[in-house]
Amino acid sequence: MDEPIPRRSPLPEHAGHPSLTDELTIILEKAHAQYLSNLSGEPAGYIPELAKMPPDDFGIALGLPSGRVVAVGHAAVAFTIQSISKAFSYAFLVDMIGVEATAKVVGVQPSSDPFNTIALDAVTHRPFNPMVNAGAIAVAGKLRELLGPDAFAKILAMFGQAAGRSLTIDEKVFSSEHETGHRNRAIGHLLRAVGVYDLPVDDVLDVYFRQCSILVTASDLAVMGATLANLGKNPLTGAQVFGLDSVRQTLSVMFTCGMYDGAGDWACDVGLPAKSGVGGGILAVVNRQIGLGVFSPRLDAHGNSVRGHLVCARLAEDLGLHAFDPLNPGSSFLRGML
Repeated sequence: MDEPIPRRSPLPEHAGHPSLTDELTIILEKAHAQYLSNLSGEPAGYIPELAKMPPDDFGIALGLPSGRVVAVGHAAVAFTIQSISKAFSYAFLVDMIGVEATAKVVGVQPSSDPFNTIALDAVTHRPFNPMVNAGAIAVAGKLRELLGPDAFAKILAMFGQAAGRSLTIDEKVFSSEHETGHRNRAIGHLLRAVGVYDLPVDDVLDVYFRQCSILVTASDLAVMGATLANLGKNPLTGAQVFGLDSVRQTLSVMFTCGMYDGAGDWACDVGLPAKSGVGGGILAVVNRQIGLGVFSPRLDAHGNSVRGHLVCARLAEDLGLHAFDPLNPGSSFLRGML
């Protein structure tokens, strides 16, 4: 049988060359144009403020190891980060207390249940993983316990370091989540009952709702993804935001759990560590290479951006990014830019 011919990409040939930005822009523009007319799905309706989002906004951005960002469409439009925040708060906790201590707060096992399921592991009595609501609330509770009343301010500062700029929150979305988040309160009480934390549930949920309400853009997500790809060092600012253990742990859990109960389809279609949010964002990471941010508010049945999934699958195909693609030229194909 003939040997497979490695997929060619503009990236290895022009790594670090000014024309790379132009070539990547063309690739992103083609993907944007292909899926612009796809109107499948609806914005998240269970959070009243999210239901008001313009449903057809659509932006794509790549964060490169050089610190450059290549973006098309509505990549500068701000939206709330929602569950993408879970990856970064988890990394923050791992950095603070280590992998073993974090495992006593939340597990790393995938779940086929919806992201807002009220359930714990029957053996450990801890949430299955940090990418579902129960796990993220457990992480928020532990951070609140460790950092005290200033917990959210420190979390927000860390998010800003990962994005390379100061970030703020959408107060209207925060209020909307605070007023309607009764299911999350139930999860919060369950976690307190099993001893994950010993704090008033409202204090914990205040941190969680605020972190979900942080405003970002697709370009911000691309830089945040590039920070994880670059071993925790922000390629735009040079700041070391995360340690190596937390990056490894976070990317591993993103790969297996980051796309909710659609994680299996994502692993086969795209093959990258990723995290989605019901605000319409998807952040994906090509380890040691690039960060990818997509924004499109129309969601599928799993709570993931419809266009975001399609775009990431196409880029994985066009650029040979899938971790297990036999034609993938491997991590060295952007080595000249590292």
